[in-house]
Amino acid sequence: MNYVLPAPEVAAVPVAGGGLFPVHRIYCVGRNYAEHAQEMGFTGREPPFFFMKPADAVVPVADGQTGAIDYPSLTANLHHEIELVVAIGIGGRNIKAADAARHIWGYAVGLDMTRRDLQGEMKKQGRPWCIGKAFDQSAPIGPIVPYAKTGELLAGAITLSVNGSVKQKGDLKELIWSVNETIEQLSAAWELKPGDLIFSGTPAGVAAVVRGDVMEGSVAGLPLLRVAVR
Repeated sequence: MNYVLPAPEVAAVPVAGGGLFPVHRIYCVGRNYAEHAQEMGFTGREPPFFFMKPADAVVPVADGQTGAIDYPSLTANLHHEIELVVAIGIGGRNIKAADAARHIWGYAVGLDMTRRDLQGEMKKQGRPWCIGKAFDQSAPIGPIVPYAKTGELLAGAITLSVNGSVKQKGDLKELIWSVNETIEQLSAAWELKPGDLIFSGTPAGVAAVVRGDVMEGSVAGLPLLRVAVR
Protein backbone atom coordinates (compact mmCIF):
# COMPACT_ATOMS: atom_id res chain seq x y z
CA MET A 1 0.00 0.00 0.00
CA ASN A 2 1.21 3.45 -0.87
CA TYR A 3 -0.05 5.33 2.19
CA VAL A 4 0.66 9.07 2.23
CA LEU A 5 1.10 8.91 6.02
CA PRO A 6 2.48 6.19 8.30
CA ALA A 7 -0.31 3.72 9.00
CA PRO A 8 -1.36 3.65 12.68
CA GLU A 9 -0.53 0.62 14.76
CA VAL A 10 -3.27 -1.94 15.21
CA ALA A 11 -4.79 -1.74 18.69
CA ALA A 12 -4.43 -5.14 20.36
CA VAL A 13 -5.11 -6.89 23.64
CA PRO A 14 -2.95 -9.67 25.13
CA VAL A 15 -4.37 -13.18 25.14
CA ALA A 16 -3.96 -15.40 28.18
CA GLY A 17 -1.41 -18.01 27.19
CA GLY A 18 0.19 -15.89 24.49
CA GLY A 19 -0.59 -13.89 21.38
CA LEU A 20 -2.48 -10.69 20.67
CA PHE A 21 -6.12 -10.08 19.80
CA PRO A 22 -6.43 -7.27 17.19
CA VAL A 23 -9.23 -4.82 17.99
CA HIS A 24 -11.65 -3.82 15.23
CA ARG A 25 -14.43 -1.89 17.03
CA ILE A 26 -15.56 -1.40 20.63
CA TYR A 27 -19.30 -1.58 21.32
CA CYS A 28 -20.71 -0.79 24.75
CA VAL A 29 -24.12 -1.59 26.21
CA GLY A 30 -25.75 1.09 28.36
CA ARG A 31 -27.61 0.47 31.63
CA ASN A 32 -27.59 -3.33 31.45
CA TYR A 33 -27.87 -4.10 35.18
CA ALA A 34 -31.15 -3.19 36.91
CA GLU A 35 -29.59 -1.56 39.99
CA HIS A 36 -27.24 0.52 37.86
CA ALA A 37 -30.16 1.60 35.65
CA GLN A 38 -31.97 2.67 38.81
CA GLU A 39 -29.00 4.64 40.14
CA MET A 40 -28.89 6.44 36.78
CA GLY A 41 -32.60 7.27 37.09
CA PHE A 42 -34.19 4.52 34.97
CA THR A 43 -36.22 1.39 35.70
CA GLY A 44 -37.49 -1.66 33.88
CA ARG A 45 -36.16 -3.71 30.95
CA GLU A 46 -35.90 -0.98 28.38
CA PRO A 47 -34.68 -1.93 24.89
CA PRO A 48 -30.88 -2.14 24.83
CA PHE A 49 -28.93 0.80 23.51
CA PHE A 50 -25.32 1.09 22.45
CA PHE A 51 -22.47 3.51 22.17
CA MET A 52 -18.94 3.08 20.84
CA LYS A 53 -15.35 3.81 21.74
CA PRO A 54 -12.45 4.05 19.28
CA ALA A 55 -10.31 0.92 19.04
CA ASP A 56 -7.25 2.80 20.26
CA ALA A 57 -9.04 3.72 23.51
CA VAL A 58 -7.94 0.32 24.81
CA VAL A 59 -5.26 0.22 27.48
CA PRO A 60 -4.06 -3.41 27.46
CA VAL A 61 -2.91 -4.76 30.80
CA ALA A 62 -0.99 -8.03 30.96
CA ASP A 63 -1.84 -10.68 33.54
CA GLY A 64 -0.29 -9.86 36.91
CA GLN A 65 0.66 -6.33 35.88
CA THR A 66 -0.69 -2.96 37.00
CA GLY A 67 -1.77 -0.79 34.10
CA ALA A 68 -1.98 2.99 34.24
CA ILE A 69 -4.22 5.67 32.77
CA ASP A 70 -3.80 9.41 32.86
CA TYR A 71 -6.53 11.44 34.51
CA PRO A 72 -8.25 12.87 31.41
CA SER A 73 -8.66 16.52 30.53
CA LEU A 74 -11.87 18.59 30.82
CA THR A 75 -13.35 16.59 33.70
CA ALA A 76 -13.57 16.75 37.48
CA ASN A 77 -15.68 13.59 37.81
CA LEU A 78 -14.03 10.50 36.31
CA HIS A 79 -16.05 7.34 37.03
CA HIS A 80 -15.17 3.65 36.97
CA GLU A 81 -17.50 1.08 35.39
CA ILE A 82 -16.41 -2.56 35.64
CA GLU A 83 -17.61 -4.82 32.81
CA LEU A 84 -17.37 -8.27 31.28
CA VAL A 85 -15.87 -7.81 27.82
CA VAL A 86 -16.81 -10.21 25.04
CA ALA A 87 -14.34 -10.70 22.17
CA ILE A 88 -15.87 -11.65 18.83
CA GLY A 89 -14.07 -14.25 16.73
CA ILE A 90 -16.66 -14.94 14.02
CA GLY A 91 -18.58 -12.02 12.57
CA GLY A 92 -21.98 -11.85 11.01
CA ARG A 93 -25.30 -10.06 10.57
CA ASN A 94 -28.63 -10.89 12.21
CA ILE A 95 -27.12 -13.46 14.54
CA LYS A 96 -29.75 -15.22 16.61
CA ALA A 97 -29.25 -15.38 20.38
CA ALA A 98 -29.40 -19.17 20.21
CA ASP A 99 -26.40 -19.15 17.84
CA ALA A 100 -24.46 -16.28 19.42
CA ALA A 101 -22.09 -18.28 21.61
CA ARG A 102 -20.26 -19.76 18.62
CA HIS A 103 -19.28 -16.22 17.55
CA ILE A 104 -17.47 -15.56 20.85
CA TRP A 105 -13.69 -15.90 20.78
CA GLY A 106 -13.14 -15.16 24.46
CA TYR A 107 -13.75 -12.97 27.49
CA ALA A 108 -11.88 -10.34 29.48
CA VAL A 109 -12.33 -7.88 32.32
CA GLY A 110 -12.64 -4.26 31.22
CA LEU A 111 -13.26 -0.77 32.55
CA ASP A 112 -15.56 1.69 30.79
CA MET A 113 -14.07 4.91 32.16
CA THR A 114 -16.51 7.80 31.98
CA ARG A 115 -16.20 11.59 32.22
CA ARG A 116 -19.51 11.71 34.07
CA ASP A 117 -19.80 15.49 34.26
CA LEU A 118 -19.33 15.85 30.52
CA GLN A 119 -21.72 12.99 29.80
CA GLY A 120 -24.33 14.55 32.07
CA GLU A 121 -24.05 17.95 30.42
CA MET A 122 -24.48 16.44 26.96
CA LYS A 123 -27.55 14.54 28.16
CA LYS A 124 -29.09 17.78 29.44
CA GLN A 125 -28.53 19.41 26.06
CA GLY A 126 -29.82 16.42 24.09
CA ARG A 127 -26.46 16.05 22.36
CA PRO A 128 -24.30 12.97 21.71
CA TRP A 129 -22.15 12.09 24.72
CA CYS A 130 -19.10 10.67 22.96
CA ILE A 131 -16.99 13.22 24.85
CA GLY A 132 -18.00 11.51 28.08
CA LYS A 133 -17.27 7.96 26.93
CA ALA A 134 -15.00 7.77 23.87
CA PHE A 135 -11.88 9.57 25.05
CA ASP A 136 -8.24 8.43 25.09
CA GLN A 137 -7.43 5.55 27.48
CA SER A 138 -11.12 5.09 28.33
CA ALA A 139 -11.10 1.30 27.91
CA PRO A 140 -8.51 -0.49 30.08
CA ILE A 141 -8.74 -4.24 29.54
CA GLY A 142 -7.08 -7.33 30.91
CA PRO A 143 -6.00 -10.46 29.02
CA ILE A 144 -8.59 -12.18 26.86
CA VAL A 145 -9.19 -15.78 27.88
CA PRO A 146 -10.25 -18.02 24.99
CA TYR A 147 -13.80 -19.40 25.06
CA ALA A 148 -12.33 -22.88 24.79
CA LYS A 149 -10.90 -22.44 28.29
CA THR A 150 -13.84 -20.71 29.97
CA GLY A 151 -16.93 -22.07 28.29
CA GLU A 152 -19.93 -19.75 28.17
CA LEU A 153 -19.93 -17.25 31.06
CA LEU A 154 -23.56 -17.03 32.18
CA ALA A 155 -23.08 -16.35 35.90
CA GLY A 156 -20.35 -15.37 38.32
CA ALA A 157 -19.29 -12.49 40.53
CA ILE A 158 -18.23 -9.19 38.98
CA THR A 159 -16.59 -6.68 41.35
CA LEU A 160 -14.57 -3.47 41.40
CA SER A 161 -12.55 -2.16 44.33
CA VAL A 162 -10.72 1.13 44.70
CA ASN A 163 -7.72 1.17 47.02
CA GLY A 164 -8.96 -2.11 48.51
CA SER A 165 -12.52 -0.92 49.18
CA VAL A 166 -15.29 -2.67 47.22
CA LYS A 167 -17.35 -0.18 45.20
CA GLN A 168 -19.19 -2.33 42.66
CA LYS A 169 -20.51 -5.84 43.16
CA GLY A 170 -22.87 -7.93 41.08
CA ASP A 171 -23.32 -11.18 39.19
CA LEU A 172 -23.31 -11.83 35.45
CA LYS A 173 -26.68 -13.56 35.79
CA GLU A 174 -28.13 -10.13 36.69
CA LEU A 175 -27.56 -8.75 33.19
CA ILE A 176 -30.85 -7.34 31.89
CA TRP A 177 -29.90 -8.37 28.36
CA SER A 178 -27.69 -11.46 28.27
CA VAL A 179 -24.52 -11.54 26.22
CA ASN A 180 -26.25 -13.68 23.59
CA GLU A 181 -29.25 -11.33 23.40
CA THR A 182 -26.86 -8.39 23.11
CA ILE A 183 -25.06 -10.03 20.20
CA GLU A 184 -28.41 -10.57 18.51
CA GLN A 185 -29.37 -6.91 18.92
CA LEU A 186 -25.97 -5.56 17.89
CA SER A 187 -25.73 -7.72 14.78
CA ALA A 188 -29.12 -6.46 13.62
CA ALA A 189 -27.71 -2.92 13.55
CA TRP A 190 -24.09 -3.55 12.51
CA GLU A 191 -22.25 -6.39 10.83
CA LEU A 192 -20.09 -7.75 13.60
CA LYS A 193 -16.49 -8.46 12.61
CA PRO A 194 -13.70 -10.60 14.04
CA GLY A 195 -11.83 -8.38 16.47
CA ASP A 196 -14.89 -6.57 17.81
CA LEU A 197 -15.11 -6.09 21.58
CA ILE A 198 -18.42 -5.78 23.43
CA PHE A 199 -18.49 -4.15 26.87
CA SER A 200 -21.59 -5.81 28.31
CA GLY A 201 -22.66 -3.36 31.02
CA THR A 202 -21.80 -2.43 34.60
CA PRO A 203 -23.41 -3.21 37.96
CA ALA A 204 -24.42 -0.54 40.49
CA GLY A 205 -21.88 1.44 42.50
CA VAL A 206 -20.18 3.57 39.84
CA ALA A 207 -18.22 6.37 41.49
CA ALA A 208 -15.40 8.83 40.99
CA VAL A 209 -11.68 8.13 41.12
CA VAL A 210 -8.80 10.57 41.45
CA ARG A 211 -5.08 10.56 40.75
CA GLY A 212 -3.30 7.98 42.86
CA ASP A 213 -6.26 5.61 43.09
CA VAL A 214 -5.78 1.96 42.18
CA MET A 215 -8.74 0.05 40.74
CA GLU A 216 -9.00 -3.74 40.83
CA GLY A 217 -11.68 -5.34 38.69
CA SER A 218 -12.60 -8.99 38.62
CA VAL A 219 -14.99 -11.38 36.92
CA ALA A 220 -15.16 -14.95 38.18
CA GLY A 221 -12.91 -17.18 36.10
CA LEU A 222 -10.90 -14.38 34.46
CA PRO A 223 -7.60 -12.68 35.32
CA LEU A 224 -7.77 -9.68 37.65
CA LEU A 225 -7.52 -6.25 36.04
CA ARG A 226 -5.49 -3.74 38.06
CA VAL A 227 -5.24 -0.12 36.88
CA ALA A 228 -3.77 2.97 38.56
CA VAL A 229 -4.86 6.55 37.84
CA ARG A 230 -1.95 8.93 37.45
